[in-house]
Amino acid sequence: MGASPARRLWAAVEPLHAVVYFAPETAEAAKAAGLRGYWMGYFAGRLAPLGEVGPAAATSMLFGFAPEMVTRALPDAWSFASPAEVVRSRLDAVSAALRRVLGPDGPQELAALLSRAAKACGCDGRPLAAGWAAVPQPPGSWSRLWLAATVLREHRGDGHVLAAVHAGLSGLETTLTHIGDGVIGRGDVQPHRGWSDKAWTTAVQRLRHRGLLDDEGRLTAAGTALRHRIEEDTDRLAAAPVEELGNDLERLLELAEPLSRALFDSGVVPAPNPMGVSRP
Repeated sequence: MGASPARRLWAAVEPLHAVVYFAPETAEAAKAAGLRGYWMGYFAGRLAPLGEVGPAAATSMLFGFAPEMVTRALPDAWSFASPAEVVRSRLDAVSAALRRVLGPDGPQELAALLSRAAKACGCDGRPLAAGWAAVPQPPGSWSRLWLAATVLREHRGDGHVLAAVHAGLSGLETTLTHIGDGVIGRGDVQPHRGWSDKAWTTAVQRLRHRGLLDDEGRLTAAGTALRHRIEEDTDRLAAAPVEELGNDLERLLELAEPLSRALFDSGVVPAPNPMGVSRP
C-alpha cells in the first residue's frame, strides 16, 4: 500500500499514543488506582471517558478482542476505580512516561498542531473518538499532546472498524487479514486478544470459504483486494484531520517522527507490536 497522507499521519502519531500500553508508569498508575492486573487497566483505561461501560458494549467498540477476555475485566473494574479516576491517573502516567523518555517539556508547536487536527475529527458513529474528544484539556504539555494523539488514533480506529464491518468481517477475521498480509504474526496477536485456538481455526475456515485466505493462511488475490479496500476506506474516513492541516501536515510529521523514533529506540514501544505500527 502506498503511504497516503492519512496513513502517514497515523504512522507518525501512533507511537506517541502507544506509549500508554507499554510504559511501566501506566501499569503502576492503574494498580495505584485499585485496578487489578494489566488487562483490567487496559480495558478500563481505554474506555473510561465513556463512563461505566459494560462488556457487551466494550467488546463491540474494541472489536478485535474475544468477549471472554473483556468480561474478565468489565464491569468489575468500576468497582475498584471510577472512570474519572482512571482518566486522571492515565493522563498523569503517560505524561510521566513521555517526560522520562523524551524530556521534561513537550513540544508546544506539535501539541498545537495535534490538537488542531483532533478538533477536526467528526465523531459520528465513532464512540471511542467521541469519548476522548470530550476529555477536558489537561494542564501539562505532554498530557495535552498525548490526548490529541489519542483522539486521532481512536478516530482512525473507529473508522477502521466501520470499514471492516462494511466489508463483512468480524474483529477476529479482520485481524486474520492483517496476519495474512504479513503485517503481524499470530504470536504477536493471539495471546493479547484472548481468542481460543478453536475460535481462531473457525475464523480461518470462514475466510478460506470466502476465498480470502489460502491453505497457508496467506491472503489470496481476492483477500489482498479486500484488505486494500479496507485500508483505503479507513484512510478516506480519516481524511478530515489531514484536510484541516493542509500544508501544515508536513510540519507535524517533521516534529512527530523523531519523537516516535526515539520511543522505539528507547524500547518503550516494542517492535513488532500488536498495533502493526513500525518505526517511522
